[in-house]
Amino acid sequence: MKYKRILLKLSGEALIGDGSYGIDTKVVRYVAEEVKAAVEIGAEIGIVVGGGNIFRGVAGAAQGMERVSADYMGMLATVINSIALQSGLEGENIDTRVQSALQMTQVAEPFIRRRAIRHLEKGRVVIFAGGTGNPYFTTDTTATLRANEIDADIILKATKVDAIYDRDPAKYSDAVKYDSISYMDVLRKDLKVMDAAAISLAKDNSLPIIVFDLFGKGSLVDIIKGKAVGTIVS
Repeated sequence: MKYKRILLKLSGEALIGDGSYGIDTKVVRYVAEEVKAAVEIGAEIGIVVGGGNIFRGVAGAAQGMERVSADYMGMLATVINSIALQSGLEGENIDTRVQSALQMTQVAEPFIRRRAIRHLEKGRVVIFAGGTGNPYFTTDTTATLRANEIDADIILKATKVDAIYDRDPAKYSDAVKYDSISYMDVLRKDLKVMDAAAISLAKDNSLPIIVFDLFGKGSLVDIIKGKAVGTIVS
């Protein structure tokens, strides 16, 4: 394996599947199968999932809701998605723990860095829920923060496109694909790969990011083995 310990970042919207809202159990099952294949070759996997399929704090604030309250609602949405993913993974016989930055001991462990690392060392998948526990921070920033805290080798950002392009390939047929790109170019070109705080935190800690297609079957294992998939930001 080229990458032993990874942080997989999933968007909440990816869990919608063909619907317009909520959680598609077929997508959860697919993600669980992909993660299982990676665990079986020895990868240690932490996951951060967004909550946009249920509630997005920024959108709530844009509609007149008080921003801090809206962000906490978004954090709670990530807990719902994390529990759904845990159920899917355990259905594939993968030991999984949910650790939440928000205290809710009936459904999740509190986030404790040393405990999370110990779970990973024992071959368990750890899902980090509740964002950073603070408003005004996205789950992209959460992913970069947790990746640094668990000493991950890389962040794998799973999206609905196969790489980073200079513009939306769904709208522009002449969009240019990047095989690799620097942190500064992502920020300078405002490519919306992850938010600026997440990219800056990754840059400051020399933590590479690979953006790839979530629905490219086998891509997760291919990346872990060092095959060229998607776009690397470094």
